Amino acid sequence: MVQPAPPEFLRVYQPHLRYYLIDEGRYTDEELISKQTPLSGIFGVENAGHSWEALQQAVDRIVEIVKADPNKDRVDKIVTRWIKRHLQRVAPKARLNLDRMSSLVEDRNMLAENLENLVKKERLEGRQEGRQEGRQEGRQEGDRRALEEKRKTVRHLLSFGVLSNDQIAVATGLSVDEIVKLRIEDKH
Repeated sequence: MVQPAPPEFLRVYQPHLRYYLIDEGRYTDEELISKQTPLSGIFGVENAGHSWEALQQAVDRIVEIVKADPNKDRVDKIVTRWIKRHLQRVAPKARLNLDRMSSLVEDRNMLAENLENLVKKERLEGRQEGRQEGRQEGRQEGDRRALEEKRKTVRHLLSFGVLSNDQIAVATGLSVDEIVKLRIEDKH
């Protein structure tokens, strides 16, 4: 991997590493489900990012895999540590209460409750955000309509031809510049 290749006298110091590649992206969801290994369970949790419900299902699956593993205690510790870190990385603002969780198998209900509360909280925040966006859009639409009504009023007042730009500006609340622009637009 060293490019360009080192001189001959340094090649003896070049490390020769062997590795076993597990390419997560090459597995379909069906293939992962068919493999009952802790690693397939971890991949399932990582791929369940599209919803909290899918994440809960993936966690339930990995718990069953860990329960069936001959090295259950050791695997449980490793997977529990990993899942706590994973959830903190996936939802850093969620403030999940995972400090007391020491075993995924034993504390499955605690994790499920945390995920359920997170889902409820996100839905509530989503609704509030939606309402806020709706109000903002409503205000903008109201402002746009009010401006259009003022312009309509200005055009009507301009049709009389007796009022000055200053008088129309005072009557409508628009600036003199806007009145002048509308006067020019009406001439074209």
